[in-house]
Parts: sequence; C-alpha cells; structure tokens
Amino acid sequence: MGSKNKLRRFRENDTFENVLQPDRDDVQKGLCDLKGKWSAFFKNDNPIVLELGCGKGEYTIGIAKQNKDKNFIGVDIKGARFWRGAKTAKEEGLDNVAFLRTQIELIDLLFEENEVSEIWITFPDPQIKYKRTKHRLTNKLFLDKYNHILNKDGVVNLKTDSEFMHGYTLGLLHGLGLEVIYANHDVYKNEGSPKEVLTIQTFYENQYLEKGKPITFTQFKVN
Repeated sequence: MGSKNKLRRFRENDTFENVLQPDRDDVQKGLCDLKGKWSAFFKNDNPIVLELGCGKGEYTIGIAKQNKDKNFIGVDIKGARFWRGAKTAKEEGLDNVAFLRTQIELIDLLFEENEVSEIWITFPDPQIKYKRTKHRLTNKLFLDKYNHILNKDGVVNLKTDSEFMHGYTLGLLHGLGLEVIYANHDVYKNEGSPKEVLTIQTFYENQYLEKGKPITFTQFKVN
C-alpha cells in the first residue's frame, strides 16, 4: 500500500465515529475514558465481543451482520488496515460495530472487569520462534488479561491455519487446567464448528484453503 493511500486512510479514520484511537500514554496513565463505558458508546447494554488483531475487519463485519443483538469491536494497531472494515460498517449502517486502534497488550486497560462477553482471535501470527513466545496472543500473560475483562460466562475463540498455534494453545490450556469447550483440527472436514467459523472466510483464509491448509478452531474459557 502506498504512503499516500495510508495517509488518506488515516485521515478518513479520523472522521469515522466508529473508530477510536486513544493515545498510548493516556491509556497507560488511566486517562482514557473508554474503560467501563462501552455500553454508553453503543447506546445499549448488548453483549460486547472483541476481535483481537482484526486486520481489515472482515471477521468483525461478518459476525456483526449475523448477530445484530451484540456489539462488536475490532482491535488492531494498523489503522490503515481496519479502515476498510470501518468504512464498510459506516456504508452499511452497522451501528453495532466499532474499531479500536491500540496495542493488544493494553486491552485490560481499555475494558473494565467483566465488561466483555466473548473474544475472537482469527489467524494471528503464531510467533513460532521461542524468543517470540511473549507475543503469542494465547500465552499466559494474554490469557490473564482476557480473564480480567471477560465475564464469568465469557469464552475465547481461536481460529488459525497454524497447527503450531493450535497445539501450543491446547497444551497451555490443559497445563493451566482451563476448560476447552470445543477443539477441531480441520473445521471444513469435521462437523460441529459454530456457524461463525464456517460461514465467514477472510481473504487470507481463502488463500490458505486454496493451498490445502486445514483450518483449526478452539473455543475455551479462561476463568
């Protein structure tokens, strides 16, 4: 993507009421006023669902269309990427969709305890090298953050083409004694996955499928 396109998208994001871009320092100092106020932002008390590392926002948009009784927030640091999702939500009048530009490690500073009902992590970078363990979105540090913001019935959904990420996560969950609600190592060959897993496919997922890569899915609890 050219620098001019990025700048144009950044400027357009600034005009979208469904895009929030808090300053990192303000978030870390507790000066950001989003925490605990998401129901006021959406103007309803519907459950809040997050997609972490949402990219272009394809999954956030897709699930939001299927679940009008829930509020969806796509989270990513790359504003030029989720610009497409934010623009689509605006064009299609999806008032149950928002996008939050921030680092995922700050997530527990932007949502109050028990404020979130569900988390989706779709095709994250598996960070295979050992020295990158701390960046895996299902490592214990992140699981603790998810536990803080999820309500008692809250779940985490992981959809990935990475067998490594799938296996790493299952191993960690079993080691921590956390409940695995459902696990499938090839969702399009084995029955049982939720409709959101099967009916929504991103650009990159389609590429993986064309290469014959199996898509895995895991749903689990962190409390």
